[in-house]
Amino acid sequence: MTRTALTLLRHELRLVTSIWMWAVRRRHGIGAGTGFGYARGQGTMMLGFGFVIVIESIMMSVLLRNYPAVQRMWFMMDMYTLLIVVGMHAASVVRPHVLDAGSLRVRRAAHVDLRIPLERIGQVRRELRTTHERADGELNLAIGAQTTVTLELTQPVSHFTFLGRRRDIRLVRFHADEAADLVQAIKQARTAPSPLQ
Repeated sequence: MTRTALTLLRHELRLVTSIWMWAVRRRHGIGAGTGFGYARGQGTMMLGFGFVIVIESIMMSVLLRNYPAVQRMWFMMDMYTLLIVVGMHAASVVRPHVLDAGSLRVRRAAHVDLRIPLERIGQVRRELRTTHERADGELNLAIGAQTTVTLELTQPVSHFTFLGRRRDIRLVRFHADEAADLVQAIKQARTAPSPLQ
């Protein structure tokens, strides 16, 4: 099995695990930190995708009723697509951003998980942006086509893309449902005295 195939398989297993965690109301990777959600901004859109898939499946079942083999194959593809859509939303719910004493973990569903040491955060601000252009050293994690928090880093952090390509990131924009609370919490965590002092 190729490395790309293994990556895709691991991602799909994370999505299925996320559906289970969502069903039993658990969250992933919070530990002693505080979780900040970001899924609220995409809930309606994901529900819409799911609805369209169900309607398409019903319509294609009617249209393909004279071709049972094709009908079954189409139905299986629709159910797989629905599983992925539900899994993506579940992963966004159960894998929130996490702020702890030493780092901020910025996430998006099951495919982005970037840990940023607090000492590397130079500036943090609440900033609503609805357009994002690709640029070297920038990571934009929009939800519903918008980001609400901007981090400027004093030193780059390594981010690995979905297929493993390394990028050095100096600026991160991402969405948080409670952006003002997260920005305030990051500022407080950055200025808190070290427990060793």
